[in-house]
Amino acid sequence: MINAFDKWKNGLAKTSKTAFGQLATLLGATEISRETFEDLEAILIQADLGIETTSEILASLKRTVQTEGLTRSEELSAALQAELRSRLDAPPALRWTNKPSVIMVVGVNGSGKTTTIAKLAQRFQSEGHSLLFGAADTFRAGAVDQLQVWGERLKVDVIAGAPESDPGAVAFSAVQSGAARGVDLILLDTAGRLHTRFNLMEELKKVYRVIGKALPGAPHATWLVLDATTGQNALQQAKAFKEAVGVTGVILSKLDSSARGGMAFAIQRELKLPILFAGLGEKAEDLIPFNPDAFIEGILGNSSIA
Repeated sequence: MINAFDKWKNGLAKTSKTAFGQLATLLGATEISRETFEDLEAILIQADLGIETTSEILASLKRTVQTEGLTRSEELSAALQAELRSRLDAPPALRWTNKPSVIMVVGVNGSGKTTTIAKLAQRFQSEGHSLLFGAADTFRAGAVDQLQVWGERLKVDVIAGAPESDPGAVAFSAVQSGAARGVDLILLDTAGRLHTRFNLMEELKKVYRVIGKALPGAPHATWLVLDATTGQNALQQAKAFKEAVGVTGVILSKLDSSARGGMAFAIQRELKLPILFAGLGEKAEDLIPFNPDAFIEGILGNSSIA
C-alpha cells in the first residue's frame, strides 16, 4: 500500500518538477550571491507563491544569511524549507458538535465541487457518520443527476428540486429533512458561479441566509473548493467567496494536475483560511487531509519526511 508521503510526493510531482525543479541546481555548492536570490525569486514566483509572499520569504532568508553567517547556497536549502513550513498552518481537527452539522460547499464552475462532495462523503462514512446530500445546484445541466448517481453509489439520500427551481428552497428542504431524520452531516452542493458575477454571488448569499433560517447556526462550515490548476486566479475567487458567505476552509482540488502548488502559501497569507483537504488523484482516497510537512517535502521533491 502506498504510504502517506509517497501519495504526497506523487501527487505533487508536477509542481516539484516544473516549478521547484531548478532548486537543486540553484542551491548547489556555490557561494551565495545577489544572483542566487534573483534566481530564487524567479522560481518562487513561477511556482505561484505570489509576489508579496515571495518578497517576504526572500527578506527573511536574507536576514538568516546575515545572522547565521551562511556563505554557501546549499546552506539555504534547509533555511528555505523552514521558511516555507512556517507559512503553512496545519488544519484544525474537524469536530461536529451539532446534529445535524451542515456543510455548504461553494466554488466556481469546473472546480470539482460535486466530485469533492462525494469524496468527502466516503471519508465521513468511513468515520461512522450518517449523511444527507442537498442538491442546491439547480442550474447546471446534469448537476442534480450527478449528485444522485453518487448518492446511489454511497447509499446517501439526495434532496433535490425540479430543474431550475429555487436553490434556496432546495437548501431549506435539505436542512429540514436532515434534521428530521437525525443525520450527522448534511452536505450541500451549490451552483458553480464566477466570483465576478454580482447577481450570482448575491443569490449564493441568499442560499446561505436561508440555511440559517432552516436551522439556526447553520451552515456550521462553508468550504470553498479551489481548482489548484488556476494558480493565483484562485486567490481572487477565494477573496470574493469569503466576503460573500464567510468561507471557513479551503479544499484544493486537482493538486496532482497542477504545477502551481505554491498558491497554497498565498491562500494562507492573504486569507488566513485553513486548507482542509487536498485532491491528489482521481480516487476517493486521494482526497486527503492537508499535511503541511508532507506538502513542503512534496513540492521540494525531498526523499524523506520528518
